[in-house]
Amino acid sequence: MEQKVYTLPAIALRGLTVLPKMMVHFDISREKSIAAVEKAMVEDQKVFLITQKQADIAEPERMDLFQIGCIAMVKQLVKMPGKIIRVMVEGLERAEIVDMDMEGSCLMAEIEQVLPGTQLEPLEYVASEAMIRIVKEKLEEYSKVNPRLVKEILPNLLMIQDLEELLDQVAIQIPWDYGFRQSILESLFLSVRYEHVVHSLVSEIEVAKIKRDFQTKVKAAVDKNQKDYILREQMRIIRKELGEENVQSDADEYQKQLKNLKAAKEVKEKLKKEIDRLKAMPGGSQEGNVVRTYIETLLELPWKKVSKDNNDIHHAEDILNEDHYGLDKVKERMLEYLAVRVLTGKGSGSILCLVGPPGTGKTSIARSVARALNKQYVRISLGGVRDEAEIRGHRKTYVGAMPGRIVEGLRQAGVSNPLMLLDEIDKVSSDYKGDTSSALLEVLDGEQNIRFRDHYVEVPIDLSQVMFIATANTTQSIPKPLLDRMELIEVNSYTENEKFHIAKEYLVKKQLEKSGLTPLQVSISDRALEKIIHNYTREAGVRNLERRIGDICRKAAREFLEDKKKNIKVTESTLEKYLGKQRITFEDADKEDQIGIARGLAWTSVGGDTLQIEVNVMPGKGELLMTGQMGDVMKESARTALTFVRSICPDYQVEGDYFEKHDLHIHIPEGAVPKDGPSAGITMAAAMFSAVTRKKVMAKIAMTGEITLRGRVLPVGGLKEKILAARMAHVTKVLVPAKNKPDISELSKEITKGLEIIFVSRMEDVLKEAMIE
Repeated sequence: MEQKVYTLPAIALRGLTVLPKMMVHFDISREKSIAAVEKAMVEDQKVFLITQKQADIAEPERMDLFQIGCIAMVKQLVKMPGKIIRVMVEGLERAEIVDMDMEGSCLMAEIEQVLPGTQLEPLEYVASEAMIRIVKEKLEEYSKVNPRLVKEILPNLLMIQDLEELLDQVAIQIPWDYGFRQSILESLFLSVRYEHVVHSLVSEIEVAKIKRDFQTKVKAAVDKNQKDYILREQMRIIRKELGEENVQSDADEYQKQLKNLKAAKEVKEKLKKEIDRLKAMPGGSQEGNVVRTYIETLLELPWKKVSKDNNDIHHAEDILNEDHYGLDKVKERMLEYLAVRVLTGKGSGSILCLVGPPGTGKTSIARSVARALNKQYVRISLGGVRDEAEIRGHRKTYVGAMPGRIVEGLRQAGVSNPLMLLDEIDKVSSDYKGDTSSALLEVLDGEQNIRFRDHYVEVPIDLSQVMFIATANTTQSIPKPLLDRMELIEVNSYTENEKFHIAKEYLVKKQLEKSGLTPLQVSISDRALEKIIHNYTREAGVRNLERRIGDICRKAAREFLEDKKKNIKVTESTLEKYLGKQRITFEDADKEDQIGIARGLAWTSVGGDTLQIEVNVMPGKGELLMTGQMGDVMKESARTALTFVRSICPDYQVEGDYFEKHDLHIHIPEGAVPKDGPSAGITMAAAMFSAVTRKKVMAKIAMTGEITLRGRVLPVGGLKEKILAARMAHVTKVLVPAKNKPDISELSKEITKGLEIIFVSRMEDVLKEAMIE
C-alpha cells in the first residue's frame, strides 16, 4: 500500500493525545488553533492533531511537538464564553510530520500516512491469537480490581477479534495519561504496542491490589474519623512497602544531604538509622520533631570539612605585628606553632592558655592569630558556666535538648579545624549538675579529644584539628589537672611606653573612626597621651585608656559641630578641659628616711602597687596588732617576721624582756582595700626591725619577698608589675629574692632602667641594704 502525503491544518494539543477511532472533545482558545479548525471546516473537515511535549508552552515551536500525531475528522463545533471553542473530533489514522509551517495564521502540517501495524509487521495467526487472549485475560483481571470497567467497557473490548484494533481500544477506553497514549500512537509495530499495553495493565493491577491492601492496613491501624491521619499513614505504608520516594519530604531531603556528606562510616550509619526512624513516624509527632532536629544537627556538623590554612610564616608575623604592639612571647609561640604545623603537615596538638590582667589583649590576640592563619574564629565564653551539659550537651531524650558549646562552635565555624577561643576559663564553676572543669579535661587533652563524645550527638567527634586557645586572669582558680593540659603564656601588664605606642598606633585611630572624625580634624599630642596614661588611668591593660580617648573624641565631635572648627588639637595644657581634674596620683617614695616605715611591692589585678608598711612600738604586754584588711596568709607572714626579728634582736643590744613589755602595731594604709599574700614578709620584718632597734629605713628603697622563720627569702610572682610600680613611685633601689633572678633577666631594659635591683637570699642581706647605721 502506497503511503499518502497530506497538507492539513494542525492543532497543537496540550495534555491530550488522540488515537485512531477515538471520539473526544476538547477546548481551544489559541488564535492559530481556532484558525486551523475554521480552515478545516471550509475544506474537508480534516485536521491534524499533534501533542506538545510540554503542556505549559503557550506558543510551541517545531521542536516542542512530537513527531507522530493523528488525522482526525471534526464532528462538531460549539462556541463557549470567553472566545473558547469546544471541538469534537474522531481520530482516523496515524500520520508523521514531514514539514511544518509555523508562520501563517494557523499551523499547516505536511504529513505522511503511517501504514497500519498489520502491514508493517505481519504476524502469524497463532502469535496474534495468543496476544489477543493475553490482553483479554489481563483486562478481566483488571476489571476485578476496578469493578466499574465491567459494566461500562469490558464487554465491548472482549468482543474485538483484531489485535491492532484491540490494542488501540484498550488505550482509548481505559483512563491512561496522555504520555502513555502518545507512546501507543508512536508504537508502529504491533509487538511493541502489545508490550506497552500488557506492561501497563499488569502495573495497574499490582498497584490497585497493593492500594487495596494498604487501605485495609490503615483502616485497622487508625481511627476512621481522623482523615488527615489516615492520609499520612497511607503515605508512610506506601514508602515502607514499595520504597517509593517522595521528593518533597524532609526524609528524602536528608537522604540527599547524607549522600553528599563527608563523614566517617559510623556517622553515616547513625544518620541513616535516624532517617529511617523519621520515615516511620507520623508527621507532626513530638518525637518526630526531636529526631528531625537531631538529624539536622548532625548534617550541619563539619565532620571532614576543613579550611585551607595560610602557611606563610612571614604573612602571619606581619598580621600579628599589625594588630598588636608588644606581646612578643605570645607572637613567638604562635609562630612556633605555625612552623611546626608546616613541617609536620598537622597541628602540634598543644593547648595554649593566655594568662594576664584584664584589658591586655588576650582575646584580641586570639582573633588576630585566626586571621593570620586563615582559620575560622569561634569564641566560647565560659564565664559563669556551671553546668556540665554546657560543654558536653544534653541527652536528646530531654525536652529542649541541644549540643554542648564545643559542638555548637564547630557548627558555627562550618569547618573541623577552626581556632576556638575558650574565654575566661578561670571563671567556670560547678554545682549539683556537674563539674564544668572536669568536662573540659577531655576537650583539652590531645590524646582524648580525637574521639570526643557529646551527649547529644552520641557519635565521636574529632577535635584534634581544632586549635584551642584559652584565656584567664589568674591560674589560682583553675583546677590542677586542667591547668596541666595547657601551655601557659603570661600576658603581663603594659608599661607606660607600651601603652603610649598602643594608644598612638591603634586606640586613637579606632576612637576617631567610631566618632566619625578624621586625624586631620582632631589630633592628640604625644605629651597629652602620656599624661592620660599617667594621671587619668591606672590599669594593667588599656581598656580605661581607650575609654578616656573615646571621651576626648566625643567632646571634640560636639565641639567640631557647635563651634564649626576646622581642626581641634588636644594638648597637655587643654587636657583638663576634656577629661576634668587628674584622677590618679602616685604615692612617691618618702623624701626622708624614717623609723618603722618600709615600702613593699604588691601585685593587683590592675597592675603593680607599692605598700607603705608602718610599725609602731608602744608599752604593753607583748601583743601584735595588725590592721589594714590583712588576709590570713599576710597575718601569718607578719607573725613569722616578728618571730625572726625577736630571734636576732639580742645581737643588736635589745633587752631580753623588751617584747614582753611592748606591743607592736602593724598597719598597711588604704584600710578599705583587702590585702593578702606572703610577698610582703621581708618588708614587714624590715619595718619591725627598724621600729624595735630605732634604725632608719632608706626612703628610696622598695622590697618584695617571702620570709621564713630562719630568715630565708623565698621567691614571689608578678615581678614585672611590681618593678613598674617601683618606677612609678620614683624608687631607686629594689630588693628582690635571689631565686627570682631568671624572671628579672627576662624584663626589658625599658622596665628596669634607672633602678638598682639587688638580689637577696637571706633577711640579713635585706637589713644590710635597707637600714641606715
